[in-house]
Amino acid sequence: MQFMVIEHFVSGARPIYERFERDGRLMPEGLEFVASYVTADLTRCFQVMECEDITLLAGVGSPTGRTSPTSRSSPSSPAAG
Repeated sequence: MQFMVIEHFVSGARPIYERFERDGRLMPEGLEFVASYVTADLTRCFQVMECEDITLLAGVGSPTGRTSPTSRSSPSSPAAG
């Protein structure tokens, strides 16, 4: 199942991108990254993730407890074109 994860960067996006460059995505086994989109002002990121176990999304946005965004997740499906 696919989920849309919406992250709001509370301290700006720079620390998040620096951590990503240094440590990678930091996702649990079974959680797959599909795509992401960021707003022009870098305050929000919309990520499409895929997994069979919704509990795997619990750590998204806060993988280590360090500088991290607030996030929420909801099931999603492609819109009819």
